[in-house]
Formats: sequence, structure tokens, C-alpha cells
Amino acid sequence: MIALSLLLALTAHLPSNAAVQDTTAASVIVTIDKDEHQRYIVHAPAADVQVPKNGWKLLVVMPGGSGSEDFTPFVGRIRENALSDEWIVLQLIAPVWSEAQAQTNVWPTKLNPWPKMKFDCEHLFAAALKDVAKKHPLNPRYLFTLAWSSSGSLAYTLALAKNSSVTGTFIAMSVYKPDLLPKLKHAKGRRFHILHSPTDFIPITMAEKAREQLEEKKALVNYATYEGGHGWHGNVFGMLRIGLEWLEVEAQKAKLRKGAK
Repeated sequence: MIALSLLLALTAHLPSNAAVQDTTAASVIVTIDKDEHQRYIVHAPAADVQVPKNGWKLLVVMPGGSGSEDFTPFVGRIRENALSDEWIVLQLIAPVWSEAQAQTNVWPTKLNPWPKMKFDCEHLFAAALKDVAKKHPLNPRYLFTLAWSSSGSLAYTLALAKNSSVTGTFIAMSVYKPDLLPKLKHAKGRRFHILHSPTDFIPITMAEKAREQLEEKKALVNYATYEGGHGWHGNVFGMLRIGLEWLEVEAQKAKLRKGAK
């Protein structure tokens, strides 16, 4: 088994080319219902950018590694360098229930819980989505998630929920453990961009298995590889842009699922 402490140390490394254009409006940590375990950050265009006719497209980022607010500068640059001004980025902050949990199960879910946690990360996602929708009109056709490393299982979980409102999922350098996920039968018609390095210490066979099993269940899967091993390497924002644009094109083609709001 991969030691998660090693995984956290490696994913804490930000890409070497992260110091690029960054004109995002000031990012503020939002606390829901005064609960320090329910926090998120919104990265939005400057105030003079008009709200799109059909509402904002939303990318929900669950950072890898510790999942903490330390990733705020990098996530802000994702919005500036991989998305158009039609997008808002919502960055979830991983709840910390104990020191051990923060080292071994950064994003606990219903099927992979942590003892004595007050809620799972599916609840955190839903609460943050509900809260941001009160302040920003959203376009339900474009609700994407971006996850890497420690948060990958959460992204699979959210995408495979029976009545998921997620319309596109981007997962990089992550494990794939279907026994800890909702039933794969819900994958039909759902869209995944999977990115992995052949030299990652997380075996690439996990990413290949995800592609194979999701495609068997009639999901749309775009699969890509990159050089450099675990972590963000090379043309990071270019790779992100390619995957997100593919999801955007496919979401435009698709009908909204029943129950999507």
C-alpha cells in the first residue's frame, strides 16, 4: 500500500510554472453556518466582468495533498489560465477531524468514513454548492469537479452518486478503488477526464482500470498521460485546459440529467 504521508508530501509540491497570469479578484475563505469544518474559497473574475446570460459555469476543486487553503494561489491560477471568464471556481477545504485523519484519509466519504466525523465530504460538497448558489447564479449544465491525488476518490464518489448534479469530472494522479465507490451502474452517460503519469508511484494500472470499468458502464472517458511522475509537471495549465475543454464540449452536447438543478 502507498504510504499516504509520502503522497501528501509529494502532492504539496506546486508546479514550477505556477507563477503565471493571476488577475483573480481577492479570494476569501467562506465558513458555512459558523462551522470551521465547512469552509470553501471562491475564485471569481474581476467585479467588472458581467454575469453570463445563463449563469456562471462552476468548477469545484478538491485539492490533493492536505486539501488545505495552502493551494489557494495555485487554484486561483487555474481559473485564470485554464478557463474563460464564464467560470467561477469553488475550492473546497478538507475538514480536519484529527491529526491521524488528516494524514491518512484527507477527504472521508460515506463509504470511506472516519470515526467520529460529524459529516462526510459529500455533505460538504452539497453545502458549499448550496451556499455559493445563493450568491452567484449558476448554469447547471456546467458543474465540473477537479481532483488530484488524495481527493480523487471523492471526485469519483460525487460523479457516481445516483442523482449526481456533476456534469464533468477531471481526476489526475489518483487511486481508483471501486469497492469504496457508489455503484458503477450510475456511470452511464457521465463524463470523466483521467490524467496519469506512467511513472507515478500510484500504479497507472489503476487509471487504466478506471477507464475500462467506466467505459464498460457506458461512461464517456477521455484518457491522457504525462511525463514526470506523481505531482504537477510540464505544461500544467495546458493539460488542465485540454481536459476541461473536452468536458465542456461534451457537456454542451448532452441533455441535463433528470434532477439536475
